[in-house]
Amino acid sequence: MKSYYIHFIRHGAISPTLQGRYIGTTDIPLSDEGKLNIRKLDATMDYPYAKVVFSSPLKRCTQTARLIYPNIEPLVIDQLMECNFGEWENKSADELKGDETFAKWLAGDTSVKPPRGESNADFTRRICVMFESIVDGLIKTGTTDAAMIMHGGVMNTLLAVYGLPQAKPFDWACDNGYGYSLRITPMLWMRDKVAEVYDLVPKKRE
Repeated sequence: MKSYYIHFIRHGAISPTLQGRYIGTTDIPLSDEGKLNIRKLDATMDYPYAKVVFSSPLKRCTQTARLIYPNIEPLVIDQLMECNFGEWENKSADELKGDETFAKWLAGDTSVKPPRGESNADFTRRICVMFESIVDGLIKTGTTDAAMIMHGGVMNTLLAVYGLPQAKPFDWACDNGYGYSLRITPMLWMRDKVAEVYDLVPKKRE
């Protein structure tokens, strides 16, 4: 039985002035430096082959997808959007320091959500349902090579849920433009819903 390969790639960088802030559903494009860094990675390292590319609808992901895979029109999936931080959007942890709800949310309380935003539990459920749908679709159509251009929070959460070896979300954190390659074995996937994380993306040229 053949295996299926899905490559998780984190989008390029946005404006440095926004770093350290909670940027979820705010549709911010790549910065000029972010675009340049993706082009440099693509020119000096090897991104994996993909027959189909899935992307969050937000510009920082679709732009990254088109820079890395210019000959493939990305399939935009709304459910791959980053967590909706509601009233915490564009704010830093320092700015939210006195917020009791934020403190509970930061501590991992899955029942708590940002005002007008999305709880950790709802976010995880949303992206997991979509990821399982994507995997099942690849298996049904026999599409063995796919890339997913995504947000850091989406990537870390999906890897924590499905990835082998098992690790916590923050253990999977990576820089912009980088990611991981996953191998899906249909029998193992149907039985346990797990995927082997076997390599880093992109790879150094030999």
